[in-house]
Amino acid sequence: MIILKIGGSVITRKEEDEPTIDHENLKRIAGEIAESTHQKLIVVHGAGSYGHPLAKKYAIGDEIRNKEDLERKMMGFSLTQQSVKELNGLVTEHLRREGTLSVSIQPSSFILTENKRIKRAEIALIKRYLELGFVPVIYGDVVLDENEHIQMAVLSGDQIIKFLAENLHAKRVILATDVDGIYNKNPKKYSDAHLIETVSSLEQMETGEETNTDVTGGMGGKVSELLELLELKIESEIINANTEGNIRKALNGENVTGTRIKK
Repeated sequence: MIILKIGGSVITRKEEDEPTIDHENLKRIAGEIAESTHQKLIVVHGAGSYGHPLAKKYAIGDEIRNKEDLERKMMGFSLTQQSVKELNGLVTEHLRREGTLSVSIQPSSFILTENKRIKRAEIALIKRYLELGFVPVIYGDVVLDENEHIQMAVLSGDQIIKFLAENLHAKRVILATDVDGIYNKNPKKYSDAHLIETVSSLEQMETGEETNTDVTGGMGGKVSELLELLELKIESEIINANTEGNIRKALNGENVTGTRIKK
């Protein structure tokens, strides 16, 4: 089984204050997934402009100061949940149009966190969907948290893929982002930045600056999750989803320019 994470910056325009979909990218990516020869696949996508601005505006995950603050955060939770669900609907629709039998699974309906880390999740249904031949499509969401001081948390797609890979025994994890992989410095700002082809520890990243940051953290946060999977002998790769054909090739096991997370 393969878990494919599609970054929110790839399928939405994260620089926009209002939720904005990148239809061209989403259609192409959905087509590449349909063209691939994967056996079992889970797709996890980021929230991008559909989630991060709202989660930041309402400070979801921050300590609740008083009753009024709780009510405001509850409103933000509701708005964010609805917005990311709308994005997920668009993703599953594009996949279905291109020939992939996708099914939407809402994280806030089966995942509970404690101190912003997944504490428990009911994954039996995901197993059943996979057995039937569906492609489950899961996404970054807001969820309830058992810490009484915050009560709500932002759950990143990166944390979801780590949990699913561990508990469903994934063979490979692919992160499709808006850059070729991990660089020694921000490639969007420095022309002399060079790609780090293999990473087995955070120290190897040597990044002094993230390519992008949001409420779920940047590239360092993604790699931290993936490095923990190495202990279970689950290797990962980070590729550029904006390069045509990369996702299809990666799903087919072909070599693609990127960064491998391996020993």
